[in-house]
Amino acid sequence: MDAILEYYLEDGHIEKISNYTTDSKEKGRIIYEVIKVIDGVPLFYEDHIKRFESSFNLTNKVFSYKYDKIKEYIDRLIEANKINCGNIKITFDIKTDTMKIFSIKHSYPSKEMYEKGVKTIFYHGERTNPNAKVVDNDFRAKVTEEINKNNAYEAILVNKAGYITEGSKSNIFMIEKDKLYTSPLEDVLPGVTRGRIIALSKKIGLDFEEKSIKFDKIENIDAMFISGTSPNILPISSVDNKVLDVDNKVLRYLMKKFDEEIKKYIENYR
Repeated sequence: MDAILEYYLEDGHIEKISNYTTDSKEKGRIIYEVIKVIDGVPLFYEDHIKRFESSFNLTNKVFSYKYDKIKEYIDRLIEANKINCGNIKITFDIKTDTMKIFSIKHSYPSKEMYEKGVKTIFYHGERTNPNAKVVDNDFRAKVTEEINKNNAYEAILVNKAGYITEGSKSNIFMIEKDKLYTSPLEDVLPGVTRGRIIALSKKIGLDFEEKSIKFDKIENIDAMFISGTSPNILPISSVDNKVLDVDNKVLRYLMKKFDEEIKKYIENYR
């Protein structure tokens, strides 16, 4: 069962976890979002709800919820389950029009991972509808198998044209000669953390560009990192046989500034 802790919400009603039923595994049927809770605050929740609405539009489903109402549901779940730190998930079944909000197990990178970086691999494949956050268990299973086989943390997807797009469950950023790159929005999931990093990069004056980069040009890249709800900004130590600089000055500066942005957000939420 996906849901944990004592309570979950179904269509706005608090329910005991014993009443929870698992969502359908049918491809494309479930639209979802995962939000990280820090100090009892749903981090960047408004960005997540905006993306949730975008996923509705991309699947030709009418989004009939008010942002403030979903925020109210999220806050109620956090209070009911007494969540200080963890992940919560919002799902919507497009066939039954059922929305659930519940706590899920989470796994955050260790201090050592942030210091030394993580191993990644290239995976030649792409999601059917990269801009929409919908469940595709078959694709996920294939990628996860390769990740486990190679004892890697994440797989970096390469599309049919040979361009780096995104991670299997994250976005990917690259640094070359102090310039920050990430794949164009049309090729990837519009990650909430991705968007926040781009906005922050422009704010602090980093040289940044959305650009398609071929995987066989990886030798020109100095540093790379993963961005996502759970890891925030996580350095990559290697991709296949390419070793990367986890102490790159642009990377470390951006990590510091992003941590400061999170702190400000939490302070302003209260």
